[in-house]
Amino acid sequence: MRYAEVEGVPAVVVTASHNPPEYNGIKLVGADGVELPVAELERVEDCLLGETFEEAGWDATGNSRRIDGVADDYVDDLLANVDRAAIADAGLTVALDPGHGAGALTSPEFFRRLGCEVVTVNGQPDGHFPGRNPEPVPENLDDLGRLVRAADADVGIAHDGDADRAIFFDEAGEYVEGDASLAALAAEALEPGDATVAAVNVSQRLVDVCDEVGADLELTPIGATNIITRIQELQAGGRRVPIAGEGNGGIFFPNYRLVRDGAFIAAKFLELLATSGETPSEVVEPYTAYENVRRNLAYDEEAELSTMLSAAEQYAADADVEAETVDGYRLDYGDAWVLVRPSGTEPKVRIYAEARERDRAVELADAVEDELAAALDDD
Repeated sequence: MRYAEVEGVPAVVVTASHNPPEYNGIKLVGADGVELPVAELERVEDCLLGETFEEAGWDATGNSRRIDGVADDYVDDLLANVDRAAIADAGLTVALDPGHGAGALTSPEFFRRLGCEVVTVNGQPDGHFPGRNPEPVPENLDDLGRLVRAADADVGIAHDGDADRAIFFDEAGEYVEGDASLAALAAEALEPGDATVAAVNVSQRLVDVCDEVGADLELTPIGATNIITRIQELQAGGRRVPIAGEGNGGIFFPNYRLVRDGAFIAAKFLELLATSGETPSEVVEPYTAYENVRRNLAYDEEAELSTMLSAAEQYAADADVEAETVDGYRLDYGDAWVLVRPSGTEPKVRIYAEARERDRAVELADAVEDELAAALDDD
């Protein structure tokens, strides 16, 4: 993406992102190095689905050339945009799990050049992902937790397949919730009057940070492209958006570049450790006292989906708080929230709830689930 911006040419990134090796896909990137906005992606999709295009032979589609040194240029650019001296002075030992993905080619070198001692697991690039599945979730990262403990590392860092995410482990080898690291980074980056952007399933952690700082939180439908589009709209209106993203490790720092970059995200976390003098567990401790509950309600027919969504709409209308309807129905009670929305990838309706007390989160999730189940029984 950086090279697309430097050369001023659009790009196609072939990637399965965080998905297993049997999947693949593409990201479409504009000549500014940013993924295409929602409207442009929908136009391309309409063209493909409507088959309103002419086919061309492989030898009539343009020219190709190999560009050498791109990885080195990328690392140099990263180094020029982070506080290299502060990180080096901290003398950090980093345990890194790039998951055999794209980050295996650049992140070890980058962190070493930041002055860190680096130990790795799953560090050989291999599109079959032999060591673990690419998504950096707790059940895939046992090896990283063990490496942190064995190496007495200060922090663990994990990427997904295309390295646009960074997830962390603390100094004890314990998984750090992505929502907690996002909140900690946001608390450092945001100033009064700023705006930040997150998907509608945003954690209360970020809501609390925005309230404390005096920053505005804008919610979008789930998906990085939706977040990018809203950031661009806010920036066009003169708003400062220093950080945005999701609790899955995909964080934007738009003042650097409007992309999710796992190495840069990790470097900003290392900066936070270095400048605060705190351990990872201390940095995220203010944002750990939350409980999350998730439910999935499967359906076989579109009529069942319609019934559940109608019930969700009625439940939201009857609630004593106003629903956020940018993607499903989110009810925010101040101390807790619940969201119900249809999955974009599976025949399921998803229910998310979060609160400081687990009983409160369970109560909210149960209430919505009971309402949807009753609607199906009555249908």
